[in-house]
Parts: sequence; structure tokens; C-alpha cells
Amino acid sequence: MTDPFQTPHSGYHWDGKSGRFFEGWYYRVTLPNCGQTFAFMYSIEDPIGGQPYSGGSAQILGPDDQYLCRTFPHPEEFWGSSESLGLGHWGKTKLQITPQYLNPDKFEYQIKEGYQATATLNQGFIRDPASGGYCDWRYEIKPIYGWGDLGKAQQSTAGWLSFLQIFEPGWQILMAHGLATGWIDWNGRLYDFTNVPAYGEKNWGRAFPKKWFWLNCNSFTDQPDLALTAGGGRREVMGLAEAAALIGIHYEGKFYEFVPWNSEVSWQIKPWGNWQMQGRNGEYEVELTGTTDYAGTLLRAPTEKGLDFICRDTMQGHLKLELKQRRGDNVEPILIAESNLCGLEVGGEPWEKTWNSSAKLPWVL
Repeated sequence: MTDPFQTPHSGYHWDGKSGRFFEGWYYRVTLPNCGQTFAFMYSIEDPIGGQPYSGGSAQILGPDDQYLCRTFPHPEEFWGSSESLGLGHWGKTKLQITPQYLNPDKFEYQIKEGYQATATLNQGFIRDPASGGYCDWRYEIKPIYGWGDLGKAQQSTAGWLSFLQIFEPGWQILMAHGLATGWIDWNGRLYDFTNVPAYGEKNWGRAFPKKWFWLNCNSFTDQPDLALTAGGGRREVMGLAEAAALIGIHYEGKFYEFVPWNSEVSWQIKPWGNWQMQGRNGEYEVELTGTTDYAGTLLRAPTEKGLDFICRDTMQGHLKLELKQRRGDNVEPILIAESNLCGLEVGGEPWEKTWNSSAKLPWVL
């Protein structure tokens, strides 16, 4: 039976060939009661092995934007399912079997360092050998929204063109909103949680974005059934660079999508501190404003020369979202929502002034 929540591109994309390749996964849980977020970022590069950048990593952005990272230099200890969302990387273990999904209790007992993650589970343990800082985590996930209307076929985030392998890198929201239950031990402080907002996405490819931005939130004040993911950047289309962006909103069972082939999408992004986006089509319009006074935390992201500190994030951003319906010359508000637990990011080559641009239908069409 097909999983009604599974999106396109949920499986591992590597084709077993040599050449530069990366794939990355992102899991996030938000704890509204204490105002904190945990973001787990997993990646694998050049999994064929023997290459300068072959290997994997697990990064965590934890409470108050604290950072923890562990690299896994042996790509043969990584596994990924091509059929569905499932991946893992083993670090320290005495098991003499091919890396694979394990029963969570067995994983906890046998894998002394590493992680495994699926559509309904995120589990692992990593330690920084230099600082001694560690994170131990295990939580189950109940998906609510994939990427599309509730109960309908789920969509590719980049539309049907993403199947042509002409866009690099690919980007797919795996779960726009879900509920997580479990625990996270962060350096000795235990966070227990039940039915808190959860999120997942991924990217992959053989080329690397030059510049990008991102906004994500599914924990709004007085709006438990609302999730937003928006972002954009400069990526390659058949070897040439283009600006692309989108805004996706799930609200009360409906998916509001603003993408270049159905909407006008524009943005004004400062080098740090202020993110503004607008989307408009024949039926709806949306306006987003993200701000932060926090300095943010540098994270590693894939580049042509391996993982490097080229992006800055905070999980403590403020977001205001305004969604409206257009009826002829009239515009009627659908909702106005705010949050102080928005993920905000800029990445790639640094820019020194506000990035004002808009997304257009790709010229390849």
C-alpha cells in the first residue's frame, strides 16, 4: 500500500556512479513550551568512496542556536533507501553486518555513535571529541502534511521539471508538518516532549547553489494547523544559473503554493536580519516578513570542495505571515499569523547588500 504522505524524491538519489554528488536531509522539532528548536542535518558526499570529499556528517543546531557536529569519514557505513525515506550512518559499533535500519532498541544498544532516520523516526548519538559536547536523541513522528493538499497526491517541491535532472541541486520538502514525541538529551539536559511540531526536507545533486535563503515555521501563536516553508536561490539549469524561489503554506487541510509557473514571486533579503517575500497569483496573495536580532550560527553546507561554513541560521526568528484571497478587485484576508520560533537562513557566497529579485518561469520551457 502506498504511503499517502510520501512525497516524490523521498528515496536516496545516488545512482552508484562516480563523480561529484551529495545528498542532505533535514529534520526539525520545535518545543513551544520552552521556546527552543532542534534541527538535525545529515549529509553524504561522494558515496562511491576514495574521493577527496567522500564521507558523511551529522550536524545539530540545538537550544539557543548552539551547534554540534560529527563527521563520518567512511561512506561504506552509510545506508539509504531508494524506495522511501530511510537513511543512517554508523560510527562506533561492534556489529559486523552491512549497515541497515535497525529496531530502535537494538540501534540504541549496538550503535555507540551514529544515526538512523525514516519518515516516522529520528534517532542517534553523536559526541564532539574536542569539546566533549554530545547529543542523544530518539523520537517518533506522526506525519500530517507532506507537500500538497491533505488526502491528495503529494507534489514535487520543484514541480515536474525536477524529474528531468536538469536542475541542480534538487530540493524536496518531505513533511511540511507533523507531530513528534520522544526525548533529546543535550549535554546532560533532558528534553521530553509529546506531539510537538516536526518538519523534514532534503536536497541532492552534483552542483552546488551559489547563493540562497530560507524561511521555515510550523509553530505559530494560536495557529496549530499552519505550516510555512519558503526559500530561493541561484541554481544551475543545464549549466546556466537562474534565480528560483517558492512559498508553500499548509493551512486547515489546504495547500497554498506560490511558484514561478503559477505566481509572481519576489523577495528582498538582507545579508542578515531581514527576510521579505511576496507571492501573488489569480486567487491568492501572501506576504512574509522574517526578522531577527540574533547573530545566528554558522553551519556547514556542501560546496565543490566539501562541507564548509557557508550558511548562517537562527531558529529564534520572528515571522509575520499574511495570506489573502483575491476576488476581482477585492482582497480579503484569510489569516494573519506570527511566530517567534521561525527558522531563518542565508547561505552561499556572501552578499553585501540587499538581494532584490524575482523568480521567473525557467527559460528551458
